[in-house]
Amino acid sequence: MAAQFGRRLRKGAATTAVAAVAVAALSASQAPGVNDHGRQTAADATPSPEASASDGSATGNSPYYTDLPPLKSPNPSPSTGPGPVGTGATEAGIPATVLDAYKKAETALREAKPGCNLPWQLLAAIGRVESGQARGGRVDADGTTIKKILGPQLDGNGFALIKDTDDGAYDGNSSYDQAVGPMQFIPSTWAWAGRDGNGDGKKDPNNIYDAALAAGHYLCRNNWDLSQQGDLDRAILSYNNSREYLNLVMRWLEFYRKGTHEVPDGAGTLPDNRSDDGANPTPTVPGATPPAGSTPRPGPKPEKPATPQKPGGGGTTTPKPPTTPPGTPSTPPATTPTPTDTVDHLEDAGTAKLTAMAGDAFSKRISTRAETEAGKAVAKVRVRFTIVGDTDTTFTGGESVATVATNSSGVAVAPALRAGEKTGAVTVRATVVGRTVPGLDYKATVTERAADTLARTGDAALTCAPGGEFANQVEVKATYNGAVADGVAATATLITSADDATANDKGPYFKDADGKTVRTLSGLKTDAKGLLKLPKLYADDTTGTFLLRITTAGGATLTVELTVAAAETSSPSASPSASASPSA
Repeated sequence: MAAQFGRRLRKGAATTAVAAVAVAALSASQAPGVNDHGRQTAADATPSPEASASDGSATGNSPYYTDLPPLKSPNPSPSTGPGPVGTGATEAGIPATVLDAYKKAETALREAKPGCNLPWQLLAAIGRVESGQARGGRVDADGTTIKKILGPQLDGNGFALIKDTDDGAYDGNSSYDQAVGPMQFIPSTWAWAGRDGNGDGKKDPNNIYDAALAAGHYLCRNNWDLSQQGDLDRAILSYNNSREYLNLVMRWLEFYRKGTHEVPDGAGTLPDNRSDDGANPTPTVPGATPPAGSTPRPGPKPEKPATPQKPGGGGTTTPKPPTTPPGTPSTPPATTPTPTDTVDHLEDAGTAKLTAMAGDAFSKRISTRAETEAGKAVAKVRVRFTIVGDTDTTFTGGESVATVATNSSGVAVAPALRAGEKTGAVTVRATVVGRTVPGLDYKATVTERAADTLARTGDAALTCAPGGEFANQVEVKATYNGAVADGVAATATLITSADDATANDKGPYFKDADGKTVRTLSGLKTDAKGLLKLPKLYADDTTGTFLLRITTAGGATLTVELTVAAAETSSPSASPSASASPSA
């Protein structure tokens, strides 16, 4: 990175000494560890093991732009006279559509994952580093880039080796993957992280609304809280696992937090330097046109002519004859297979039965082992777990896809599953990222919410006069294993007798919306506190003791007595007899 800083600062510098002074000033003013808010920054925080994202990063650790934010504040003091706009103000401008996409993504994540605390300035920082804000905002009215933005092919030649995962659908390359779009997602990550941010029914990595929303969800997975520095570091490192990248994104984040403004689409500033400057990629054919939207990289420098050695040096300037006869084809160097290349199949690694009630977390997790043809475990292989089918069950964090690297025993353990409200069978499919081998399906079952105990919340007697209305409503509380049982389905029936659960045709009754007599209520559910309060009860002219039975999913049952009796009437007291008057 020091070389990159120097190249940026040498522009316009008269001498190397001037550049050195500038670098020193930059290091002093933008040194990681302290910012204007006195908060610890990324460089002070040592990444935890989780920071080396097991899913290989959103971008596949593709190259990125290394231009630093200017030293001047994005909100410079007003000048007293005419003059050019300060560099800080120019760099702080974000194209209108791109800025709108970032802010809409922040709003969507605030509702979908409020605990994440995603700031739109983080998306702006990553968008700046990845694509220069969609190449200065060169997007159409719908937010789609005018030309595709593609990173170099990840063929292992100076970059990561990621073989094609999408048959070229997104990047046009059926041999290797390339990072795509303004937020630079590799196809294998976009396959599960992609979102429709502009409501057109498509998930397009080349659309800034879709890409910004996808980036927001990607950064908010794993229940990360981006207001906490440790989680913020992990999220950024999972996007591109590089300490230099982390520091750079943090600098742009702080820069945009100090202020920014909207500029017209296509008028944003373009970055100059990339992290792969000086790399030695496969040279292109002279005169060939680079693929549309790709960023050309410099080819290898021409070799310098041999320099004659000084006399007495013991050497010779006479070239040695070739050891291989002319015309003999050279033998290409042997390619060492990657761990992924050696995987032949996936095996279950002792996954227990997967069952959970709706809304609860599964207590067991899926374990998958990657093996060679000979049955040997393979470590450092990315296994993707995908929840398939029509279900609202997700992994913890709300995602339907998770990618985990196998450990030294060749085992990948999926994140915990959380059951949705839809009951029934759920399928989770394990596949190997970057290699075509048969997937391994796991079956999970979501059962309806249940209760094992019901109890009245009060003990007042339930009595009523014939043709009258019960003064107290029946309220019960449902629990399961002693815990509150919320959202549990229940039924209430005025039964004939303790041994006959059919509905009684006389005695107490409920009323429906039209005021008609009803003696069975179905479709009831306990509330968030496990409580169920029944509607008012009424009595016909029949007197006696009657039974109300409440049952729930899971088998909890409670029978309540209801009494209908005529009100007691007191007999009039006899008038005292008049005392006889004494005779005269």
